[in-house]
Amino acid sequence: MHPDDGPKAAKPRSWRSIVPRWLRHGLLVFLVLLVIEYLVIPELVGASKNLHLLSKLNIGWLVAGIGLEAGAIVSYALLTRTLLPDGGPGLFKLVRIVLATTAVAHVIPGGAAGGASVGYRLLTSNGVEGADAGFAMATEAIGSALVLNVLLWLALLISIPLAGLHPIYVVAALVGLLALFGAATLAYALTRGGEVAVRVVRSVGRRIPRVGADRLERLVRQVGDSVVQLAQNPVILKKALLWAGLNWILDAASLWSFVTAFGHFVDPIELFAAYGIANVLGAIPITPGGLGVIEASAATLLVSFGVTRNVATLAVLGWRLVNFWLPIPIGGVAYISLRVPRGAGLRAQRQALVDMAADAKRPGQGPEIDPSSEGATP
Repeated sequence: MHPDDGPKAAKPRSWRSIVPRWLRHGLLVFLVLLVIEYLVIPELVGASKNLHLLSKLNIGWLVAGIGLEAGAIVSYALLTRTLLPDGGPGLFKLVRIVLATTAVAHVIPGGAAGGASVGYRLLTSNGVEGADAGFAMATEAIGSALVLNVLLWLALLISIPLAGLHPIYVVAALVGLLALFGAATLAYALTRGGEVAVRVVRSVGRRIPRVGADRLERLVRQVGDSVVQLAQNPVILKKALLWAGLNWILDAASLWSFVTAFGHFVDPIELFAAYGIANVLGAIPITPGGLGVIEASAATLLVSFGVTRNVATLAVLGWRLVNFWLPIPIGGVAYISLRVPRGAGLRAQRQALVDMAADAKRPGQGPEIDPSSEGATP
């Protein structure tokens, strides 16, 4: 029993026990509608007025953007393979697992937990031990998010002399730095058995909806254990950092290719700064996969770097078509190919999709994944 959880201590009431369920769901729907009204629809309207630019589209750069996005997915699958023991699923099977988990994350708000649950079950059903699957998925999701913050921080430092000091740069750099420092401090303290860190984590966890004290403590301890295990094997650590970094860099390069396809060459460092900030903002679990948030913020930041509004809007929407929308049907097909034997009828395939949705709603049976790691996969 933890000191802060003694029998005499009154258990604080969660806001979820006070606010009716119908009101919570109504607020969520209202927030989603606000995002659609003020972020998604304006981008679509702006894009519809600039469709004449499609006649000048460079097909070569467009194909390159699609290929780079595919490379980002393969890199994430290679990250998974690096974190799994030898003899695990092959690369092609891991790519399909990544696509299936990505599809779930792009369909439901805060879908990182649901995607992790689906991925966990797919890994264990393909011969991976539960502990190994949990370690791999938790480490890659959290570690990938940390790698993005590090890359973003470096991009901001490099781009300041090139593009000047934007106010959002300061906010993003400070938030990223504080998040990295705080996560490292808590993980280190918990792995050393620090009771003060335990009380802090549990106190924060009790105030986070759908998390709670026990789950957040397990999560932070899992992060610390993952770091310790990786630190003891520098070869695996270097490979994991390589594939996690390539996952983000190739995804950002895909966006750069879509911008270039419309005849505008933007500085790669400035583009990564816009890309990183957009993905950090998109991690807020309001809409699935940051839908609307990433499009609006990325386009706005690209305009601040000299890209015309019409090119920025069409390029970002084209990139998100490949980055966000395309993995949804492909991920569904990938899930069916993993769960349904060859030759099975349409009924079995439809049932597989039903099972996929049911798995996504039971995240508690899989590994503990931090909701803030949303977007870990592109």
